[in-house]
Amino acid sequence: MPSKQKKQKNTSLRLQDPHLEREKLKYDNPLPSREFVIQLLTEQGVPLWPDELAQMLDIKKDELRYFERRLQAMERSGEIIINRKGAICVADKLELIRCKVSGHRDGYGFAIPEEPGVEDIFLSEREMHKVLHGDRVMVSITGTDKRGRNEGRIVEVLERAVQKLVGRIYLSRGVWLVVAEDKRINQDILIEPGGEGGAQHGQVVIVELLSQPDSYRQPIGRVVEILGNYADPGMEIEIALRQHDLPHVFSDAAVEQAQATPKKVRKSDLKGREDLRELPLVTIDSETARDFDDAVFAERVGKGYRLVVAIADVSHYVKPGDALDQDALERGTSVYFPRRVIPMLPEALSNGICSLNPDVERLCMVCDMQISAKGEVKQYRFYPAVMQSKARLTYNIVWDWLQHGSDHPLLPKLQTLYELFKVLLAAREQRGAIEFDSTETQMVFNEDGKIDKIVPVVRNDAHRLIEECMLAANVCSADFLLKHEHPCLYRVHEGPTPEKLENLQAYLKLVGLALGGGATPTAKDYAKLAEQIHGRPDAPVLQTMLLRSMQQAIYSPDNIGHFGLAYEAYTHFTSPIRRYPDLVVHRSIKAVLAGHHYKAGKWEQLGEHCSMTERRADEASRDVEAWLKTYYMRDKIGEVFVGEISAVTSFGVFVLLDGIYVEGLLHISELGKDYFHYRKDIQAIVGEKSGVRYQLGGRLAVKVVRADLESSRIDFVLAPETELQAESESKPASKKKRKVS
Repeated sequence: MPSKQKKQKNTSLRLQDPHLEREKLKYDNPLPSREFVIQLLTEQGVPLWPDELAQMLDIKKDELRYFERRLQAMERSGEIIINRKGAICVADKLELIRCKVSGHRDGYGFAIPEEPGVEDIFLSEREMHKVLHGDRVMVSITGTDKRGRNEGRIVEVLERAVQKLVGRIYLSRGVWLVVAEDKRINQDILIEPGGEGGAQHGQVVIVELLSQPDSYRQPIGRVVEILGNYADPGMEIEIALRQHDLPHVFSDAAVEQAQATPKKVRKSDLKGREDLRELPLVTIDSETARDFDDAVFAERVGKGYRLVVAIADVSHYVKPGDALDQDALERGTSVYFPRRVIPMLPEALSNGICSLNPDVERLCMVCDMQISAKGEVKQYRFYPAVMQSKARLTYNIVWDWLQHGSDHPLLPKLQTLYELFKVLLAAREQRGAIEFDSTETQMVFNEDGKIDKIVPVVRNDAHRLIEECMLAANVCSADFLLKHEHPCLYRVHEGPTPEKLENLQAYLKLVGLALGGGATPTAKDYAKLAEQIHGRPDAPVLQTMLLRSMQQAIYSPDNIGHFGLAYEAYTHFTSPIRRYPDLVVHRSIKAVLAGHHYKAGKWEQLGEHCSMTERRADEASRDVEAWLKTYYMRDKIGEVFVGEISAVTSFGVFVLLDGIYVEGLLHISELGKDYFHYRKDIQAIVGEKSGVRYQLGGRLAVKVVRADLESSRIDFVLAPETELQAESESKPASKKKRKVS
């Protein structure tokens, strides 16, 4: 009788789950919800054994394995902790913090809390032996260090981030080990006996981890792929692809679909499209461009203009959920390396049917705008069309024609485009969009695939002409989707955070400048200051400070405007060949035109994913460029160069060398015989006794002493004559600089 009563009690307890109805909608035989498990554990007030909890919740024998999976999932998400004895604990009761591990090349690391607003927690080298960079962990705070930072202890590893990694393999005293290319992974990977897979000492390999690290053991792995020798042409890209986990091989299904995609426009494709084949649309791109996703045309209409921006209709060939779409979503964007591109779509599309090549029919989506003489878009219309580009032009060709004339029949159309550009540019200035001067560079390679020289790329008005046309179309697409209340991904850019704004204003005060707008400056305030500093000797420094004060642009379904461009709403519409968000915007516009909704799933998660893939691509490209520049500097060790301090940190200053556009580190220990202190407020490192100041924008002569390919780091020391120059840039010199300003 008592056992029967106990069973009835357990059954009734399970039925008390407040989320039972929700679980029934998900599962035919619902288990107790996560929330109810946490509630029950909390009410008990003590850790429970798994069989105790299962008995209390009347988990039947055939349900047990599913219940165990739920508990494991709850442990991975950090809701519960299963302690060393196997008892289940509520994570919040243990005062543990869910974090992501961020490693440092010097062996220590930080636990970055997943909950916003919580300070990072310092992890000692000993703690970092338990984990690898990127792992998700539960951390308890054990105290504070001498700097006042929270120190932590890793209590539980929730999720292992690294299953494979790229590194160099070495044979040391009869033992094979791999040193990770990602220097945030500071532990060497021991290779199991026979697991080197034929690799030779010093080669670059991919390692699969067989066991993860813990307090007492190094990670163990085996070689699954040999990439080759470290200095082989293109090896830096192969490393970056794997180090940043960039998808670079299309799935078999995507390749098959790409091969089956028509090579020409078919008659059936023309249904419901406007015919623009006679309109003199042209593409204007760089000399090295291979895919052309935008074409433009302009004509005078009364006192204003008609601007037609035609964009390759990728959405006609790539449908939601198909193989090409899945691969494109995973990639998120094309990745551009020096001399190599990892495209978002296979070349059959990106360089073929979806590329607006000259003199062939192509499907497109069109933004057809009426623009006033003051540069205001009075009305616009979106529609699908078929077109035939009349020419593939380059920026340099167009700019040469506009400057010096030509007998080419398209010149009058280009001159009209240029007139419109000037009108749009005036409207941009009136709007207050921020525009900075910047020097873009291009690497010129030798036959061995290494840098021969680095040269500046001169932007001309033909570049800016196309840019203004694209901006206009992007703004119209955002307005169109907003008016029709259709969800999409906006390109959003927030203004400065209070902390960054405070730092900027403090620095500007030191040089006799001020940013308008008080606590809430607008883009117009930034643009006004950018114009004010134009031509000053310290303009590059001030521009850097302005840029650093602003946040990074991201993709989001929530429209909060674009601060930098001074737009209330902005989307990316003009590059669906190389950016997934643009493809999504095309689908949304088509859905509105067809009178239905495009459902992309969870829009917020899609925005986060696309923002991540963009950052991932940028980081990989930077890594490759840094390695190539380091290789380029290897034969310049011992040479002296003059450069400008481009960044100031607590451990030294970075110097950008004149003429060769390469940056390196002048470590704080190389600044002279003094105690040097980092002054964030003035972006300088200052000598305690001498007052010598190494400040952002300062000029130095430095000698190259190291170009380390392992870390892609270039190190400088002061050239002898610099010591005198640095003294002249101490406190008295700063007063002179303020006086000039």
